[in-house]
Amino acid sequence: MVDRLAVLLDQFPVSAQVFQAGTVCGINTVGGDDGLGQLHLVWRGPLEVSHAGTTVLVSEPSLLLYPRPLAHRFRSDPELGADMACANLRFEGGARNPVAAALPAFTCLPLAALEGSGPVLALLFEEAFEHRCGRQAMVERLFEVVMIQLLRHLMESGEVRGGLLSGLAHPRLRNAIVAMHGEPAREWTLEDLAGVAGMSRSVFAGAFREAMGTTPGQYLQGWRVGLAQQALRRGRPLKVVAAEVGYGSEAALSRAFKAHAGLSPREWRRQQAGEAA
Repeated sequence: MVDRLAVLLDQFPVSAQVFQAGTVCGINTVGGDDGLGQLHLVWRGPLEVSHAGTTVLVSEPSLLLYPRPLAHRFRSDPELGADMACANLRFEGGARNPVAAALPAFTCLPLAALEGSGPVLALLFEEAFEHRCGRQAMVERLFEVVMIQLLRHLMESGEVRGGLLSGLAHPRLRNAIVAMHGEPAREWTLEDLAGVAGMSRSVFAGAFREAMGTTPGQYLQGWRVGLAQQALRRGRPLKVVAAEVGYGSEAALSRAFKAHAGLSPREWRRQQAGEAA
């Protein structure tokens, strides 16, 4: 079976930075104005989490994921509190990171449902609540492992309906999606992609649109432009990037870039520089 996550996470990685490990008491608020997501692991509750007018009671060890900025508040017993480990998530590419964009705004999942995560979580909490050398680096890497396990769970369980993770969960469509991810510069036709998926042209086109909410051609263009943005962010020349992502010239890439992102590559780079300043 092709690895559905390898190229995706290689091109658009996610990194974690721990900001809380221990007992949280009373009311605590996490802001949503820093462009980061959060992953919270609740080892001991109970705990109430509220956001956007919704309140969820967490009564068992659970994972709480906010892949995109969303202000939320925790309420726990003011004396007993709740034991938690929390990390900010930085998805490379920001709002256009395809992993972040594919995830629900909020996920609450019992830790017991995350198959195969027991040893990782046990080590994560042991390291998080102790004061050993290398503790922070260790815990942050373990958070990233948990994030991969969560993505795997969401795909294999079919809990995400529509979008990239839904397409990657499909037993045939995923072959075509991974092929586009792996060879973005190839001149893919609908027939080529249908063949990779082992489906007829018409069935493939319909199934792709139903699962992904877009056509194969539109998705491929978005993937190519996303790769171009990553390369430009790293300072690579537009001419070189154009060939790497499947466009014969800077002008062709610029047209596709503007059609997808609403800005020319030059304007987009200027905007990115302004936001970073």
